[in-house]
Amino acid sequence: MVTEQRVALQHCELMDPGDIASWLSLGGPQGLNQAREMSPSQVVDTIKLSGLRGRGGAGFPVGLKWELAGKAPADVKYVLCNADEGEPGTFKDRYILEHDPFTLIEGIAIACYATGARQAFIYLRGEYHYLLGPLHQTIRQVDERTEIDCRIDILEGAGAYVCGEETALMESLEGKRGEPRFRPPFPPTEGLWGKPTIINNVETLMNVPRIMARGADWFKGLGTDQSNGTKVFSVSGDVERPGVYEVAMGTPLRDLVEGLAGARDVKMVQVGGASGRVVPSSRIDTPLSFETVLGAGAVIVYNTSRDVLDVALGTAEFFVEESCGKCAPCREGTLVMAETLERISQGQGRTQDLANLQDLAEVMALASLCGLGQAAPNCFVDTLQHFKEEYEARVR
Repeated sequence: MVTEQRVALQHCELMDPGDIASWLSLGGPQGLNQAREMSPSQVVDTIKLSGLRGRGGAGFPVGLKWELAGKAPADVKYVLCNADEGEPGTFKDRYILEHDPFTLIEGIAIACYATGARQAFIYLRGEYHYLLGPLHQTIRQVDERTEIDCRIDILEGAGAYVCGEETALMESLEGKRGEPRFRPPFPPTEGLWGKPTIINNVETLMNVPRIMARGADWFKGLGTDQSNGTKVFSVSGDVERPGVYEVAMGTPLRDLVEGLAGARDVKMVQVGGASGRVVPSSRIDTPLSFETVLGAGAVIVYNTSRDVLDVALGTAEFFVEESCGKCAPCREGTLVMAETLERISQGQGRTQDLANLQDLAEVMALASLCGLGQAAPNCFVDTLQHFKEEYEARVR
């Protein structure tokens, strides 16, 4: 029997998300209280020792990011919580915001204390506008019942997928067009308004209070040697029980999609959303970890009734719509990829089209400015590798 291992989701559905008394009865700000008994550098060291890495997709070591910002010589620093959950198939952060917003505020407060920031922002996905009022109420209750030494404000996005990328998020927050920045400089040394800035997503920050309360060794003991802790996944598609699940790093993909979500007759699984990787049923026992396949947490299951070309074309069309247009490899490449895949799907493609698309995918992955353009070809590349016969049947 496959079971969940809840860490980030520990209090979800066990408390009243609108009443701080319910949260306090479950331990409340135990992690924040523990952090305050330590120096900021000791808090950073604890996060480093835990092995916590970003849960937004990139997997950058959280403690190292905090250390860079903490040591940066600046009088003003910022912490940004990335709640712009725009990856298709991802709804885990929404689940957290709905069921345990208090622990998220606690995690933000610890990040501020560790890095010396006095101002934090939650960048909320525009489609989650209905959560704006409850989040403001959460912050008010925390201010009244606990002691946090930072101001937390909420700003809403405008529906742009690219603003999930951290530098585009900062551009948007500054009131500019949401486009990625050239790097370096990197946000921990020069980010929002030119000041050192920490950007962590919702799930990442949910782990911080648990680590501070239970210790780095406890968290490091979960998962694998290279991927510590747990991971929260949003599972959808051809499954009997779609929903949000949290499992230890290294859990086989089969246990998640078949054991927990009830998938049957699986053809392939898109792990990480539109920008993620496609895993065929022959590799469904692949462990979910940073060193194999992971992404931001979206898991979309396709059964054997699905057409691979339809999936690849739909993904390509999504990137055409969401490309910010700043760099040519993404702006032009996504359009060419979608047009070519549409022609192939209609049976009008040529064998040379497949080779051309492979070359285009390589250029996009190498030359695009941000992760959106770099990951846009992933679905095509993976489905061509694992289901080449379905492509070849449509070309002449």
